[in-house]
Amino acid sequence: MAFDQYHEPPEELSQETRTFVRMIVSLGEEAEAINWYEQRISVEKDKQAKAIMENAQHEEFKHFGMDLEFLLRKKPKWRETLQAILFKKGDIVELGEKGEEASE
Repeated sequence: MAFDQYHEPPEELSQETRTFVRMIVSLGEEAEAINWYEQRISVEKDKQAKAIMENAQHEEFKHFGMDLEFLLRKKPKWRETLQAILFKKGDIVELGEKGEEASE
C-alpha cells in the first residue's frame, strides 16, 4: 500500500523516521481541522451549534499542541528556535531571526 506522505521508499526509512512522518502529517491534519472549524464557526448562526464547534476546535488545538510537543522533544534544535519566538513580546520576524541564530 502506497502512502503519499513519504518522499522516499518507506521500507528504506527507519521506524523513528516513519513515526516522525506520522506526527508531522498529524500536525498538519490538526491544523487543517482547526482551520475548517474556524471557517464554520465564523458563519454559524445557531449558538448551540457554534458552541459545539468551538469545543471541537479546542480539542483539535490540544491535539496540535501535543503533536508539536512530541516533535520538539525529538528535535532539540527546533525547540531552541521556537523558545526564542513563542510567548515573547516584540516583532515576530525579529524574534524568528534570533531563534534561528540561537539554534545554529
